[in-house]
Amino acid sequence: MPRYEIEFYEDEHGDVPVLRWLREDLTPRKRRALGTAMNRVLQELGIDVCGTEFGRPLGKGLFEFRLRRADLAKVVPAAGGTDAGEAKLLLRVFCHAHGNKLILLVGGYDKGADTSAKRQDREIAVARMRLKDWQNRQRRKPVDR
Repeated sequence: MPRYEIEFYEDEHGDVPVLRWLREDLTPRKRRALGTAMNRVLQELGIDVCGTEFGRPLGKGLFEFRLRRADLAKVVPAAGGTDAGEAKLLLRVFCHAHGNKLILLVGGYDKGADTSAKRQDREIAVARMRLKDWQNRQRRKPVDR
């Protein structure tokens, strides 16, 4: 049983951008690798992933979960040869830890497709806006008594 539960950010219109990215933009092989890594590493370590090669704190409540080609063998059992897309396996998922061992996924992208600092900064900015939106909506929720 994983120590942390993963939640997906959902905007006010019902869009779940990280889930959409996983399903629509990643190849099945990358999706499988990232899903396995999130299950075996992120769900076990939570925010402590930042003390490993799989994570990095970004400040203001946000941290990055990252999967690189070099880390793949640590979490995904050998399943034959690699495809050309795995040569540049650099996946990023932006997360927020909250509540009782919950990890909120607020953004993600394939850094291997665009390694520029400008793209990274833009993706982090989007993740920060989603986190702020989520936090504002949490404050407005009625408190159960």
